[in-house]
This record gives sequence, C-alpha cells and structure tokens, in this order.
Amino acid sequence: MNKIRHIAFASDHPGKAADFYKEAFGLRELRRFGIDEKTGEAKRPSGVFLTDGSINIAILKFSNDQLGKGLEYTGIHHFGVIVDDVDAWTKKLEKLGAETMDSQYAVPAGAHAEFKFKGPDGVVFDITGHPWEGCDEDLPKAAAAE
Repeated sequence: MNKIRHIAFASDHPGKAADFYKEAFGLRELRRFGIDEKTGEAKRPSGVFLTDGSINIAILKFSNDQLGKGLEYTGIHHFGVIVDDVDAWTKKLEKLGAETMDSQYAVPAGAHAEFKFKGPDGVVFDITGHPWEGCDEDLPKAAAAE
C-alpha cells in the first residue's frame, strides 16, 4: 500500500513553528537550515524538518511561489506519498488528469527526488520512490499503478 510520509507547511517563522510542534507533540527535530541561531530570523529559503518516526514534516519559508498563492501564504503546502514505481505512478496520475508541476529531470543531483502534481481540486502532492528522512522505511509493495 502507498503511504503518506511527508507533509509540508509554509511558514513565515519555521523555527518558532517547529519549536511549538516539538513541545506540543514531542516531535523530533531532524535538521534546520537558513535560520539565524542567535535571532531566530528565517531567511528565504529556510526550514525545519521534524518527524514522529513515521511522517516527515517540513516547515518551510519558500523562496518561490509554487502554489500561485504568493509568498505570504502560510498553511499546508503539499503532502507526499511514497510509491513503488515513480514512472508507472506518473503515467497513472496523468491519465487520471493530475497536472504535472515539474519533471524528474529538474531535480538537482543528490536532492530527494519528489515529483509534484495538482489534484482535481488544486491540492498539491508529490510522489517519490525513496523514504523521507525520519520516516519508517516500509516501502509499498508493488501496488501497481494500473
């Protein structure tokens, strides 16, 4: 079965938001970037990655407007699903009418490869064949993108 393993939030203050979720829910911090250690100021891009051991949560201050809602947008940005075969699932999603937002060829070398789509209601999601940092690694069984 394919599993949601990643949720990304857009935030103006990723460090403050991460501190809240760590305190509130006991999430574990994996890493942070772009946040001044002394002042807590978050530059663009910046973010903090948290986990509960199953799901990776990215709290990000984006440097570009991927959703078309403006850089001021805060809230849930997208979710990510781990799949068994990215190419087969890309074909299935496109056949179902999902709009491709980027291609696998645009991913920089060494980056976690996520391929973004928009569902019929405009919600952004991505797929990958590799677990996100901090997630359990139970990869889906060939669920077959029929």
